[in-house]
Amino acid sequence: MSEQHTISPVTQSKVIRPPAVIGILGGGQLGRMLALSAREMGYHVVTLDPTANSPCGQVADKQIVAPFDSIEGARQLARDADVLTYEFENISARVAHELERDSYLPQGYRLLHSTQNRLREKAAIESAGVAVAPYVPVRSADDLYAGLDRLGYPALLKTAEGGYDGKGQFVLRTEQDMAKAERQVRISEREWVLEQFVPFVKELSVIVARNPQGELRTFPVAENIHRENILHLSIAPARVSKKIKQEAAAIAVKLAEAFQLVGLLAIELFLLEDGRLLVNELAPRPHNSGHYTQQACPTSQFEQHVRAVCNLPLGDTKLLQPTVMVNILGEHLAPVLEALPRLDPAFKLHLYGKKEVTPKRKMGHLNVSADDLEQALAKIKGLKIWNMEGIS
Repeated sequence: MSEQHTISPVTQSKVIRPPAVIGILGGGQLGRMLALSAREMGYHVVTLDPTANSPCGQVADKQIVAPFDSIEGARQLARDADVLTYEFENISARVAHELERDSYLPQGYRLLHSTQNRLREKAAIESAGVAVAPYVPVRSADDLYAGLDRLGYPALLKTAEGGYDGKGQFVLRTEQDMAKAERQVRISEREWVLEQFVPFVKELSVIVARNPQGELRTFPVAENIHRENILHLSIAPARVSKKIKQEAAAIAVKLAEAFQLVGLLAIELFLLEDGRLLVNELAPRPHNSGHYTQQACPTSQFEQHVRAVCNLPLGDTKLLQPTVMVNILGEHLAPVLEALPRLDPAFKLHLYGKKEVTPKRKMGHLNVSADDLEQALAKIKGLKIWNMEGIS
């Protein structure tokens, strides 16, 4: 069940009406789906990405080919657009500051800056009164050993900045793992975070939207299953109690209010055996685990993001039908295309337009809706393309 919340109005911001131009920093698949939703609503789209003919560039009115740290590229994007947003948070701090100062970036830079660094992110979450797994900042090998003495095995060592889909992460279970991690800390000049490995029973996520007027809506809580640190399935609704769903939505609203969010915020959560929820990570943009909304909800996460940054009323987020999203990685693409003529019409295919096909690279996703989740999962299993071992 979706939730609508209203808080006291904040400073009024302008409404961006079609056929205005939305400028998107980043040209990946999230930008592509944002652009498609924006164009359906009558907006024009310009994107900036260093790779020509990017997934977003293929469907935008124009692509500026420039590095993410290019001040001139950012200025050109701002000149071409009436409102700016981003689909990729690891943009240059200098670029983001300039855009916020001289252009209309309603999301601002504060939340982006926090989520670009795991230590800043955890501090921001805790300052909002929300719990995270125990952690220790690591800036030297001595910090690493002291942190492990405090947290114990197993633990996770992550780079404070950068890294996704398991990149820049080390699982520490033994002294041998510790020796490898120590070498990485010694040879790099990076900041790291050591996290206690929490024995979670499920990984959940919830996406919240907020516009500048203070209107909030949460999407249904999803249950996420990963393979090799890459999201494999998102299952909506999550197979947890109503109480847990309400608590997850309440965390999302609490964070959105604390951060004065504009746009979307995806919150990844661990559900512990004792029923507690801990926040794992945040993403201030559309998220892989929200792709199910394209079929499952009256308003997709992408349309909702456009509505939020353009200061329009937020759309309905109720769950219309149980839906499962499965990621199509490079190794799955050929089998999926081969199976296309026999795909059940309940499957909705979304491909990202990426030219280079490599293993573990996200090439697209499939959404399948059904009367219940068991039917949806059975349809995916029936294709015999993905490893569905242990998933019921």
